[in-house]
Amino acid sequence: MNSMYFTEEHDNFRASFKEFLQKEVVPHIDTWEKTGTIERFIWKKFGEMGYFGLSTPEEYGGLDLDLFYTVVFLEEMQKINSCGFAAAMWAHEYLAMTHLNKEGNHLQKKKYLEPSVNGDLIGCLCITEPFGGSDVAGMRSTAVKTGDKYILNGSKTFITNGVYSDYLIVAAKTNPSDKYKGISIFIVDRKSKGVSATKLNKLGWKASDTGEIAFDNVEIPAENLLGEEGKGFPYIMQHFALERLLMGVNAHARAEYALDYAIKYMEERVAFGKSLDKFQALRHKIAEMASRVDMCREYNYSITRRLDGGQYVVKEASMSKLLSTKMADEVIYDALQLLGGYGYMEEYPMARLLRDSRLGPIGGGTSEILKEIIAKMVIDGKEYKPST
Repeated sequence: MNSMYFTEEHDNFRASFKEFLQKEVVPHIDTWEKTGTIERFIWKKFGEMGYFGLSTPEEYGGLDLDLFYTVVFLEEMQKINSCGFAAAMWAHEYLAMTHLNKEGNHLQKKKYLEPSVNGDLIGCLCITEPFGGSDVAGMRSTAVKTGDKYILNGSKTFITNGVYSDYLIVAAKTNPSDKYKGISIFIVDRKSKGVSATKLNKLGWKASDTGEIAFDNVEIPAENLLGEEGKGFPYIMQHFALERLLMGVNAHARAEYALDYAIKYMEERVAFGKSLDKFQALRHKIAEMASRVDMCREYNYSITRRLDGGQYVVKEASMSKLLSTKMADEVIYDALQLLGGYGYMEEYPMARLLRDSRLGPIGGGTSEILKEIIAKMVIDGKEYKPST
């Protein structure tokens, strides 16, 4: 790999993680894609290997490694032909666990973060609502404080790990009259009375459980408030930069997988007396695809370094997700075309990959929302600053 960003330790981690995936995960992928349920044993194995603690401090059982270990983690999971499985893993570690890592107090981390690192507990992040979509500040769920508890009512949708997780990181209005300073974040136990979930049937990401969740007078202990009351919106916004970069990295990795697969297929497939990789029109298509993958990959690596160094990369992460997910959709589409009729067959990876990739420009902020964020910064000079 590029020595500008990856050390020998990163490369060793990549080799061992790749071997782990091939041995422990790949044999089960087709089953999980059909059932829509990832068996619990694999979560525990991820935890035992330390894969859920890459960014967690050692005090809570993590490894506290730099972000390029996360890049390796994401890239290799995009190359086993199940973006749904990959999403379940990274949504646990980098959506739910990020809030525990950043906003949780010591007791909350001992109760929820440590078991999450170990793979004993699975988390999900609940922000999007049926009527809210990308309008986070417009959420309708409420959490009303009554004595030493909050009463939560409302609903969330499109939640990865929303059905089978053990706890939920939930954003809700604690002061409905204040659009931006009235949101707070809570840890909600799955077994709490009044919590119910319905699994959604999706175009792709079949292995992951995506749910719509309802909260009916759910009692939340006051000690389950994450961070400060009323600061939920800036907490969410602050972590969007990481989430969008993660999705940009996922995108360039799955596009690279599709490209590599297409090249290998073309080397072996013979038509009109020669292999497909000898036809100029197809060679030039590959050249264009490879150039686009490489451009996005290098950009994403540079943004990873800046984020790892403490920079607040809202614009750059938004650009990463916007362009990388669009590129991935188009490269995978072209790769499927290069396989001809075989690309359309389910026993080849492109059909699933095409479906899975389509979520890229939607989840974690739609491309339309990202364009407006970027336009505000580039045209209007708007600055986004981290929460203090």
